[in-house]
Amino acid sequence: MTNDVLKRLEAQSLSKQKDFIGNIAKRLGRPVVTERPKHPYQGAPAFWNAFDLPLEERIALFSENWGKAGGHVVRLETMDDAKAWIVGKAAELGAKRLLRQRQDELDALALEAALPEAEVVAWDEPPMEDRRAVAAGADIGLVVVDRAVAYTGSLMVTSSARKGRSVSLLPTALFAIVPVERLATRLGEALRPLDATPRAQLPAGVHFISGPSRSADIENDLTIGVHGPGVVFAILVG
Repeated sequence: MTNDVLKRLEAQSLSKQKDFIGNIAKRLGRPVVTERPKHPYQGAPAFWNAFDLPLEERIALFSENWGKAGGHVVRLETMDDAKAWIVGKAAELGAKRLLRQRQDELDALALEAALPEAEVVAWDEPPMEDRRAVAAGADIGLVVVDRAVAYTGSLMVTSSARKGRSVSLLPTALFAIVPVERLATRLGEALRPLDATPRAQLPAGVHFISGPSRSADIENDLTIGVHGPGVVFAILVG
């Protein structure tokens, strides 16, 4: 088609649109709006941006919302306490393989020595082509979250070459360590730092976890753990 034909078709379309809207306005007894309405506010209002709960209230609200989604909360004081809890729970579950992210906090726990009866694997240890299969065969996935959000009861984890998303998506159970200083009140608090991050430095992925995996696709029959961990623990430390 030539440009003249395209312009003529566009004019005809706009004319029909104008007539259509005009007919509706006439039937409603209202004038046709010809200017875009003004929006004096953009984004969250000031009162919501200023909303910030004290720490203990954040912890209580997160625990409540996380529990409503089927997750479990453990409150501990130190990372040494977290290590002892992880070792005990892994033994209780009879875990044969624990897959963890390559994170400094997890390196310091030295779980390989603390769990001699289980295979403890860091994400970046197996060859790249084998990592997904290793994750799918793991009994426990272990991560330290980037942020947690009290108001939504969710965890935020990012992925990179050293932090595979499969660690939190494929094992049977997920243990997520949440340093309490990373627990925000609102979702915007967790997302705002990403807005200020240069594009080249953004993580490969940003994932939000709100309880165990669940599916009700087939006849609305709710099933837990079909597409990911069926048991999830948020381990609040601090």
